Amino acid sequence: MQGLSKPITDNSFRTRLIAGVDEAGRGPLAGPVIAAAVILDPACPIAGLADSKKLSPLRRQQLFQQIREQALAWSVARASVAEIDTFNILQASLLAMQRAVHKLSMRPEMALIDGNRCPRLSCPVQAIIRGDESEPAISAASIVAKVLRDRLMLLLDKRYPQYGFAAHKGYPTAAHIQALHCHGPSRAHRRSFAPVAECIVNGVRR
Repeated sequence: MQGLSKPITDNSFRTRLIAGVDEAGRGPLAGPVIAAAVILDPACPIAGLADSKKLSPLRRQQLFQQIREQALAWSVARASVAEIDTFNILQASLLAMQRAVHKLSMRPEMALIDGNRCPRLSCPVQAIIRGDESEPAISAASIVAKVLRDRLMLLLDKRYPQYGFAAHKGYPTAAHIQALHCHGPSRAHRRSFAPVAECIVNGVRR
Protein backbone atom coordinates (compact mmCIF):
# COMPACT_ATOMS: atom_id res chain seq x y z
CA MET A 1 0.00 0.00 0.00
CA GLN A 2 2.91 2.36 0.50
CA GLY A 3 6.46 3.08 -0.55
CA LEU A 4 9.27 5.43 0.37
CA SER A 5 9.69 8.41 -1.90
CA LYS A 6 12.73 9.39 -3.90
CA PRO A 7 13.72 13.03 -4.41
CA ILE A 8 12.70 14.72 -7.62
CA THR A 9 15.75 15.21 -9.84
CA ASP A 10 14.17 17.10 -12.74
CA ASN A 11 11.15 19.18 -13.60
CA SER A 12 9.85 17.08 -16.50
CA PHE A 13 6.76 16.08 -14.48
CA ARG A 14 5.57 19.69 -14.57
CA THR A 15 4.59 19.36 -18.24
CA ARG A 16 2.36 16.32 -17.67
CA LEU A 17 -1.22 15.80 -16.50
CA ILE A 18 -0.53 15.93 -12.76
CA ALA A 19 -2.80 15.00 -9.87
CA GLY A 20 -1.99 16.60 -6.54
CA VAL A 21 -3.04 14.45 -3.59
CA ASP A 22 -3.37 15.30 0.10
CA GLU A 23 -5.41 14.32 3.14
CA ALA A 24 -7.06 16.00 6.09
CA GLY A 25 -7.74 14.45 9.46
CA ARG A 26 -4.74 12.36 10.48
CA GLY A 27 -4.45 13.97 13.91
CA PRO A 28 -8.04 14.14 15.22
CA LEU A 29 -9.51 11.68 17.70
CA ALA A 30 -12.76 11.38 15.76
CA GLY A 31 -14.16 11.23 12.26
CA PRO A 32 -12.79 9.72 9.05
CA VAL A 33 -9.67 10.77 7.23
CA ILE A 34 -10.52 12.57 3.99
CA ALA A 35 -8.27 12.62 0.91
CA ALA A 36 -8.56 14.74 -2.21
CA ALA A 37 -7.02 14.53 -5.66
CA VAL A 38 -6.93 17.55 -7.96
CA ILE A 39 -5.75 17.99 -11.55
CA LEU A 40 -5.31 21.69 -12.19
CA ASP A 41 -5.69 23.30 -15.59
CA PRO A 42 -2.30 24.79 -16.64
CA ALA A 43 -4.19 27.25 -18.83
CA CYS A 44 -6.25 28.49 -15.89
CA PRO A 45 -4.00 28.94 -12.85
CA ILE A 46 -5.51 29.73 -9.46
CA ALA A 47 -3.78 32.47 -7.48
CA GLY A 48 -3.21 32.12 -3.76
CA LEU A 49 -3.03 28.34 -3.44
CA ALA A 50 -1.22 27.36 -0.24
CA ASP A 51 -1.16 24.86 2.60
CA SER A 52 -4.79 24.79 3.78
CA LYS A 53 -3.72 25.06 7.42
CA LYS A 54 -2.19 28.47 6.71
CA LEU A 55 -5.36 29.90 5.18
CA SER A 56 -8.33 31.42 6.96
CA PRO A 57 -11.63 29.49 6.77
CA LEU A 58 -13.07 32.17 4.49
CA ARG A 59 -10.09 32.05 2.13
CA ARG A 60 -10.23 28.24 2.04
CA GLN A 61 -13.89 28.42 1.05
CA GLN A 62 -13.14 30.93 -1.71
CA LEU A 63 -10.32 28.83 -3.12
CA PHE A 64 -12.37 25.66 -2.81
CA GLN A 65 -15.02 27.21 -5.03
CA GLN A 66 -12.39 28.24 -7.58
CA ILE A 67 -10.88 24.77 -7.59
CA ARG A 68 -14.30 23.21 -8.20
CA GLU A 69 -14.93 25.57 -11.10
CA GLN A 70 -11.49 25.72 -12.74
CA ALA A 71 -9.74 22.39 -12.14
CA LEU A 72 -9.72 19.83 -14.93
CA ALA A 73 -10.80 17.19 -12.42
CA TRP A 74 -11.11 16.74 -8.68
CA SER A 75 -12.37 14.04 -6.36
CA VAL A 76 -12.56 13.14 -2.68
CA ALA A 77 -12.61 9.87 -0.78
CA ARG A 78 -12.44 8.75 2.80
CA ALA A 79 -11.25 5.99 5.07
CA SER A 80 -13.69 5.31 7.85
CA VAL A 81 -13.12 5.29 11.59
CA ALA A 82 -13.37 1.49 11.48
CA GLU A 83 -10.65 1.35 8.82
CA ILE A 84 -8.45 3.70 10.83
CA ASP A 85 -8.82 1.47 13.89
CA THR A 86 -8.19 -1.67 11.82
CA PHE A 87 -5.25 -0.61 9.65
CA ASN A 88 -3.78 2.39 11.59
CA ILE A 89 -3.99 6.03 10.55
CA LEU A 90 -1.08 5.96 8.08
CA GLN A 91 -2.44 3.03 6.10
CA ALA A 92 -5.97 4.44 6.23
CA SER A 93 -4.69 7.78 4.89
CA LEU A 94 -2.94 6.03 2.01
CA LEU A 95 -6.10 4.05 1.30
CA ALA A 96 -8.16 7.24 1.16
CA MET A 97 -5.60 8.79 -1.21
CA GLN A 98 -5.70 5.73 -3.45
CA ARG A 99 -9.49 5.92 -3.58
CA ALA A 100 -9.46 9.64 -4.38
CA VAL A 101 -7.10 9.19 -7.35
CA HIS A 102 -9.11 6.25 -8.67
CA LYS A 103 -12.27 8.39 -8.56
CA LEU A 104 -10.85 11.11 -10.82
CA SER A 105 -12.77 11.54 -14.07
CA MET A 106 -9.51 11.49 -16.05
CA ARG A 107 -6.41 9.39 -15.55
CA PRO A 108 -3.39 11.42 -14.42
CA GLU A 109 -0.01 10.80 -15.97
CA MET A 110 1.55 11.27 -12.54
CA ALA A 111 0.46 11.83 -8.95
CA LEU A 112 2.25 14.08 -6.48
CA ILE A 113 1.62 13.10 -2.85
CA ASP A 114 2.09 15.33 0.18
CA GLY A 115 4.46 13.69 2.67
CA ASN A 116 7.03 10.92 2.43
CA ARG A 117 4.85 7.89 1.71
CA CYS A 118 2.98 6.95 -1.44
CA PRO A 119 -0.20 4.95 -2.01
CA ARG A 120 -0.14 2.29 -4.68
CA LEU A 121 -1.49 3.78 -7.90
CA SER A 122 -1.69 2.76 -11.53
CA CYS A 123 0.29 5.86 -12.56
CA PRO A 124 3.78 7.00 -11.54
CA VAL A 125 3.77 8.56 -8.10
CA GLN A 126 6.11 10.92 -6.24
CA ALA A 127 5.98 11.93 -2.59
CA ILE A 128 7.03 15.47 -1.70
CA ILE A 129 7.63 16.51 1.89
CA ARG A 130 5.70 19.73 2.58
CA GLY A 131 4.33 19.48 -0.94
CA ASP A 132 1.27 21.44 0.11
CA GLU A 133 3.60 24.45 0.44
CA SER A 134 5.41 24.05 -2.89
CA GLU A 135 3.16 22.30 -5.42
CA PRO A 136 -0.07 24.07 -6.45
CA ALA A 137 -1.92 20.83 -7.23
CA ILE A 138 -1.13 19.44 -3.77
CA SER A 139 -2.11 22.77 -2.19
CA ALA A 140 -5.42 22.55 -4.04
CA ALA A 141 -5.96 18.99 -2.79
CA SER A 142 -5.19 20.03 0.78
CA ILE A 143 -7.81 22.80 0.55
CA VAL A 144 -10.48 20.50 -0.87
CA ALA A 145 -9.82 17.82 1.75
CA LYS A 146 -9.80 20.32 4.63
CA VAL A 147 -12.98 22.13 3.59
CA LEU A 148 -14.97 18.93 3.09
CA ARG A 149 -13.72 17.30 6.27
CA ASP A 150 -14.60 20.39 8.28
CA ARG A 151 -18.11 20.26 6.80
CA LEU A 152 -18.39 16.62 7.81
CA MET A 153 -17.35 17.45 11.37
CA LEU A 154 -20.10 20.09 11.52
CA LEU A 155 -22.59 17.32 10.68
CA LEU A 156 -21.11 15.11 13.39
CA ASP A 157 -21.43 18.03 15.81
CA LYS A 158 -25.19 18.02 15.25
CA ARG A 159 -25.31 14.28 15.94
CA TYR A 160 -23.01 14.45 18.97
CA PRO A 161 -23.24 18.03 20.28
CA GLN A 162 -21.69 17.18 23.66
CA TYR A 163 -18.18 16.88 22.18
CA GLY A 164 -17.86 20.28 20.48
CA PHE A 165 -16.78 18.96 17.08
CA ALA A 166 -17.80 22.23 15.41
CA ALA A 167 -15.12 24.07 17.36
CA HIS A 168 -12.16 21.67 17.29
CA LYS A 169 -13.04 19.37 14.36
CA GLY A 170 -12.10 16.32 16.42
CA TYR A 171 -8.59 17.41 17.36
CA PRO A 172 -7.43 16.62 20.93
CA THR A 173 -8.05 20.01 22.52
CA ALA A 174 -8.47 20.33 26.28
CA ALA A 175 -12.22 20.79 25.83
CA HIS A 176 -12.46 17.67 23.68
CA ILE A 177 -10.49 15.56 26.16
CA GLN A 178 -12.68 16.82 29.00
CA ALA A 179 -15.83 15.90 27.03
CA LEU A 180 -14.41 12.44 26.37
CA HIS A 181 -13.81 11.86 30.07
CA CYS A 182 -17.28 13.13 30.88
CA HIS A 183 -19.32 11.35 28.19
CA GLY A 184 -17.05 8.56 26.95
CA PRO A 185 -16.38 7.98 23.25
CA SER A 186 -19.07 8.16 20.58
CA ARG A 187 -19.27 5.96 17.50
CA ALA A 188 -17.38 8.68 15.65
CA HIS A 189 -14.31 8.34 17.89
CA ARG A 190 -11.17 6.41 16.93
CA ARG A 191 -10.77 3.76 19.59
CA SER A 192 -7.19 2.99 18.56
CA PHE A 193 -6.09 6.51 19.54
CA ALA A 194 -4.65 6.69 23.05
CA PRO A 195 -6.92 9.36 24.64
CA VAL A 196 -10.01 7.46 23.45
CA ALA A 197 -8.62 4.07 24.43
CA GLU A 198 -7.84 5.38 27.92
CA CYS A 199 -11.48 6.31 28.43
CA ILE A 200 -12.54 2.80 27.48
CA VAL A 201 -9.95 1.20 29.77
CA ASN A 202 -11.05 3.45 32.61
CA GLY A 203 -14.67 2.49 32.08
CA VAL A 204 -15.93 5.77 30.65
CA ARG A 205 -18.43 4.67 28.01
CA ARG A 206 -21.21 6.41 26.20
